[in-house]
Amino acid sequence: MKNGGLVSNAGGVALDGVRGLVTGANRGLGRAFVDELLERGACIVYAAARNADSVAVDDDRIVPVTLDVTNAADVEAAAAACGDSALVINNAGLMLQSPFISVRNEDAARREMETNYFGTLEVARRFAPVLAANGGGALVNMLSIVSFYAVPFNASYCASKAAQWALTNALRIELNGQGTLVVGVHAGFIDTDMANGVDQPKVAPRDVARQALDAVEAGIPEVLADAETRWVKRAVPDDQTLLYPDLQRSWDAGLSPWNNTGSR
Repeated sequence: MKNGGLVSNAGGVALDGVRGLVTGANRGLGRAFVDELLERGACIVYAAARNADSVAVDDDRIVPVTLDVTNAADVEAAAAACGDSALVINNAGLMLQSPFISVRNEDAARREMETNYFGTLEVARRFAPVLAANGGGALVNMLSIVSFYAVPFNASYCASKAAQWALTNALRIELNGQGTLVVGVHAGFIDTDMANGVDQPKVAPRDVARQALDAVEAGIPEVLADAETRWVKRAVPDDQTLLYPDLQRSWDAGLSPWNNTGSR
């Protein structure tokens, strides 16, 4: 099906000529999505950030958009301003590295859920009619390796990502009838500000963006972007023996891999 430069075949969405929105697009993974879309021939990339002035406009196809995903009025305005979008990438995210009980930030769980879960939900609700009007298109949600299990050092973030994964799976079913492809992208540590200071293997932001957009073009519903994420997903049926004993030992020894706070 063709609509305004968008071609969809066998469930996939061609990106050459597409008009699309990326949230959290001013840096890190969001900027990688912008650059990858431009390389694939996107006609317009609406680059959304809480402060639109923070978006570097080094290509005339980039259109900065003010969007705080936790602000319903911002999301509504963005859906109106970007009404020709056939692709929406929910990339904006917040991580505050807080356990549940011995909390470092008493507001962390609420703030992470507001951004990662409710923000994604609000964008999906507002843009679903936009995508339908433009031929179905695709909705991409940036998830995490911790969608699949809970790390106590970062517990409230894990809970928000598990909720976002459930949301993504339900949206895929709900939006199928309007022809919208829903892609969930899971990754471990990505080499962005969010993982600054983590001394563990990291995947490059552009590599994650490339895999995600390959999935959009191929009509693939889920991306496991690195070896660790693929292993964890396979381990879920036996998580109590394969995952949680090592986490218990790390918790007891105070061996947190995180020493920073941040957002994508």
